Parts: sequence; C-alpha cells; structure tokens
Amino acid sequence: MKLRSAVTAGLAGLVLALAVPGSAFAATGQFSYTFTDDQGRVLTVALHDPSSEECVNLPYVGSEWVEPGHSPHNSTDELVTVFRGANCTGPEWKLRAHGKPATEQLKVRSVWFHGPS
Repeated sequence: MKLRSAVTAGLAGLVLALAVPGSAFAATGQFSYTFTDDQGRVLTVALHDPSSEECVNLPYVGSEWVEPGHSPHNSTDELVTVFRGANCTGPEWKLRAHGKPATEQLKVRSVWFHGPS
C-alpha cells in the first residue's frame, strides 16, 4: 500500500512538471483543488508557482471523461479565473489572490492565472 502511494505521488509530480510549462511570468504561491480518483480516494493536488497568462488544464480532471475537481483554493499572488470546462471554456469564476478556499460546489477543469497587475 505504501509503495502504491509513493508511486502515485511520484507520478503526480511528473504530471505537474509536464503539465505546467515555464513562461515569462509565474504566480508566486500555490493553487490547489480536490478530486476523487477512480478508486474512490479523495486527493488534493497543488500547483506551485504556476505559469501565468496561459490556460492550464488541471492534472487528473482536465478531461470531460473524468469527474471535475472541486474546492479550488487560490493561495497565489495573482487573480485567477477557474473554468468548469477544459481549455478554459464553459462557466467561469474569479478567485482573489490569497483568497479563502471555495466550496465543494465549485467544479473546475482548467484555470487561467492573470499575471502581474
């Protein structure tokens, strides 16, 4: 069981490294969200210092074939817009910089970090 958790954590880190390429700007801080995996485990994923001014499909929930993530928490120094759909489409909501966690009712698949003001 511990080996499976270690492998899952390692794969999560690799996916995050590949899913969020570098850009000229990056938010400082952490953006996190929660999702339920295919084994029914509730997991939280965090993007550390994510790239700004580009759409980010969230790892594990960025496809219409899986349940969306929920309860996003923007602890970065930038305003973000979260989207119900992949590729920054569908209903959207703005989350303040260094804001409080949203509720489980707010479903997310992608996010846009607005960059420095």
